[in-house]
Amino acid sequence: MIKVTADARQKVSQLMQEEGYNPDLDYIRVGVKSGGCSGLSYDLTFDHAQSEEDRIFEDNQVRILVDKKSLLYLLGTTLEYSGGLNGKGFVFNNPNAQRTCGCGESFSL
Repeated sequence: MIKVTADARQKVSQLMQEEGYNPDLDYIRVGVKSGGCSGLSYDLTFDHAQSEEDRIFEDNQVRILVDKKSLLYLLGTTLEYSGGLNGKGFVFNNPNAQRTCGCGESFSL
């Protein structure tokens, strides 16, 4: 399961609408790819449809797609959003990560 905080939900909804997606029907796609200073990095995009390889989650009125390969890395993760002058934007609070980089965009297990 992937959780979404209220601040992240609000920002996701706003960005989806700005990019022509419908937050009630479309999805955010969360994944993991190789790269970043810690070895793995997070990938966050929007999508209109799921594929056969996707697992669907819904939390706080946000529909989330995760591909099967990324799922093991992301179970239990909370998507947060921090705005303002010192805000980092979207932040993945991942209990599976044993090491993260300073910017929080990459991790290792």
